[in-house]
Amino acid sequence: MTERYADVILNISHESVDRPFTYIIPEELRGKLTPGTAVQVPFGNAKEAKLGYVLSLRKEAPSGFQLREILGIAEKKLGVEEGLLSLAVWMHEHYGCMLNQALKTVLPVKEAVRARRRKDTESAERTARSEAAARELTAEQSALLSELGQAEAEKPGGSYLLFGVTGSGKTEVYMRLIEEQRRQGKQAILLLPEINLTFQTVRYLEERFGGEVSIIHSKLAKGERYRQFLRAARGEASVMVGPRSALFAPFPNLGLIIIDEEHDGAYRNDAVPRYDTREVAAKRAELAGAQLILGSATPSVESWRRAETGEYRLLRLTRRAVPGAVPASATVADLREELKRGNRTVFSESLREKIEGCLSRQEQVMLFMNRRGYARFLSCRSCGEPLSCPHCDVSLTYHEDGSLRCHYCGYKTVKPERCPSCGSPYIAGFGMGTQQLAEQTKRMFPAARVLRMDADAVRGKDGGQSILDRFRAKEADILVGTQMIVKGHDFPNVTLVGIMAADTELYLSHYTSAERCFQLLTQAAGRAGRGEKRGEVVIQTYRPEHYAIQSAAAQDYERFAAAELAYRRAAGYPPVLHMMTVQLASKEEEALTRAAACYADCLQAAAKKLGAAPQCIGPVNAAVYRVQDYFRKMIYMKHAGYDILVKIKTAAEEAFREQVPGGISVLYEFV
Repeated sequence: MTERYADVILNISHESVDRPFTYIIPEELRGKLTPGTAVQVPFGNAKEAKLGYVLSLRKEAPSGFQLREILGIAEKKLGVEEGLLSLAVWMHEHYGCMLNQALKTVLPVKEAVRARRRKDTESAERTARSEAAARELTAEQSALLSELGQAEAEKPGGSYLLFGVTGSGKTEVYMRLIEEQRRQGKQAILLLPEINLTFQTVRYLEERFGGEVSIIHSKLAKGERYRQFLRAARGEASVMVGPRSALFAPFPNLGLIIIDEEHDGAYRNDAVPRYDTREVAAKRAELAGAQLILGSATPSVESWRRAETGEYRLLRLTRRAVPGAVPASATVADLREELKRGNRTVFSESLREKIEGCLSRQEQVMLFMNRRGYARFLSCRSCGEPLSCPHCDVSLTYHEDGSLRCHYCGYKTVKPERCPSCGSPYIAGFGMGTQQLAEQTKRMFPAARVLRMDADAVRGKDGGQSILDRFRAKEADILVGTQMIVKGHDFPNVTLVGIMAADTELYLSHYTSAERCFQLLTQAAGRAGRGEKRGEVVIQTYRPEHYAIQSAAAQDYERFAAAELAYRRAAGYPPVLHMMTVQLASKEEEALTRAAACYADCLQAAAKKLGAAPQCIGPVNAAVYRVQDYFRKMIYMKHAGYDILVKIKTAAEEAFREQVPGGISVLYEFV
């Protein structure tokens, strides 16, 4: 019996329609619809047809409903590959988002618009370097690839954590794995955390695999993004590379997913649904029977624990790939002692001497400061009030062009002549950003050629690639930048990395602050000495005794992981327990206070009904209480069972909406 009915997900974002609706398949469409097909359907009293996607087909209709017919196939819409449709359903259940929101995530490009070839893609093709050709493998790389090949032969798929020190040749391993998938007629996805890393890696990929490579990133025009996804769907491409959204390439025969720098925070999606790319990739690999490789020199604590418990299979690369290359030697400069000796500059004596030595030897230097702008904030020296954003509870960042900018909402103004609070003319900058660091570097080393790379400097179409190209071509001696400069780049002539303010991440009000600090410091240190020349790193800090600082200086990940997991275990933080974060927001502060208290009660009632006893904290004000004129409160709930938290959320949300029908935005994040 042919399927005569179809369950359809409507392209409407509203709680009342957050479920499939059953439609009759007209005679002329029977046998032509499959899960994922885009269709036009009638809905409610709307005069115009609504877009929907077939979720499943059925032979019998549900009882008690008067059904309407599907109007036709939406010819101009890109359908959803069946595996991606199943993934969307899983994301809906796993992250507590609406089904339509999950569907939009796996189907980021809806329609064709006029394709426009981007200059950044052309640049990548023009400047593809011969170094991308296959390199001779080290003994470690060969053994690792052999182990992976044997495991794949025994049981296809599986998840692996590739723990390789910086410079150990993880990229070459990725290339060989992709080659193997192509030989088997399968496709591969390579995820990278940053756009500027995407351009660099595309050069290698295109040199190796030519026109079989597709690239997806946020700077592509809408039509070009559509064209790249269409190439994947038609089998014209076998490799998709890019940040998070590349994970949803509609490959019909996916064999491999690689997540490079898997620890990076960019793999967490801040929009709804708030998903973890690593978890979604693991589910997509499972659905496709594909292999998942997570690579990093500083794995996330969650991934490391999964490797320890056997959920991931651990692979290691312990030596640098270039013969003779060794990890950089580290010097920890105690800034407290520098102040005691009367040094008021941003450069410790050790760092200044080492920079002078590098310049004299015509070697290159990278200076890392994870704060853009000229000064962190401006404050009145008379009344002490900082100049703050009128829409967010944060101070404005001062830039060298005289502007004050909010890095939360984008608000921009000019530096006032007098303090808005007391009228005093004495306004000064405090803290330092990359712009001021670059300026002070030029003053301290006037003969040096200095480049700067941060979010303000890479606003152009090439995502900062021109800055990296100039530095690689030795058109500059010193590169000053934020975390953009420490992720995955390979500059053989860089022999010194200076980490200007190693403590910055430690002061963040988040349980992962030490982990983030260690990762950034280790990644930064890994940029030095990647060629035949010996590398050095200087870590400037006010807390040299902290285990994150000590472990990074020693380049000892396992020492750090042991200390960090002990802390997480004692405090009951992930990955020891799972945690749900609920953020409630409203422009009405009093209404938000009442709603947050109501939601906390709903959570407790739902937990009691399920017989669970989670830890619940809040409601409390968010670390930044007001953003874009919205006040925000947080509730945190921890439990050993992830599924329990999702069930509590589902029940609590339903009860909350009955009591507070509208006006309050609620966002969720599960870890």
